[in-house]
Amino acid sequence: MSLDDPATCHDQASWIETEAAQRACRLADQHPLISARGPGHVAQTFDGMHHPRRYCHIGACCAGALPSAAVASNPALDTKLTALGGDTRPLEEWLTTFHLASVVLDPYTNESSWVLKTAARILENLRGTDARVNFVVTADADGARAFLGPLTDDFLVYCDPDRLFVRALGLAQIPAFVFIRLDGTLQACAEGWDATEWRKVAEQIATATAWISPTIPVAGDPGPFHGTPALG
Repeated sequence: MSLDDPATCHDQASWIETEAAQRACRLADQHPLISARGPGHVAQTFDGMHHPRRYCHIGACCAGALPSAAVASNPALDTKLTALGGDTRPLEEWLTTFHLASVVLDPYTNESSWVLKTAARILENLRGTDARVNFVVTADADGARAFLGPLTDDFLVYCDPDRLFVRALGLAQIPAFVFIRLDGTLQACAEGWDATEWRKVAEQIATATAWISPTIPVAGDPGPFHGTPALG
């Protein structure tokens, strides 16, 4: 798997490109789940009209106004999560050994494709921690494979087509980066894409697992942008 050079926030959105034998997966804005919209793919920076983001820590949020009444919170431990090509189990069974460090993506939106390469880098840097790094995709198995392509071979992937996990977390926007501890506590959460807030989540993971936090952002990461409604 080879990664294209990242684009800046005013360049064309970056994507993860497969090797020649895997190009049928057509990732990011080259795959059939996302309609091409030309300049609309470009991540835009915030202006004075945008609502501020929120960063949630141990169940409490320092929040600005968001376009949803949802408030990120500890998920119910009986919430079902289905691994791609694997079992469906309650959340508490996925937390028996490791914390969860999850990037939640909606494969039918450009916003999730804009952050895909960056999210893969962040999760890769956290792979050695005592957190189970993973993608949660709001699609069935076929949709998840079409969106993630070769990343399905590199990361644990959960499918959440009915958004039961998303709803249990009380997310307002996707993409999102969440850290759930072994006891089911939502330790940290960032919604939409903002490098500062994703870095705070990564730092919480690193602190909890005695690891070195990845550098966020790096050159080529997108500029901040709002996510899409978490419940579709």
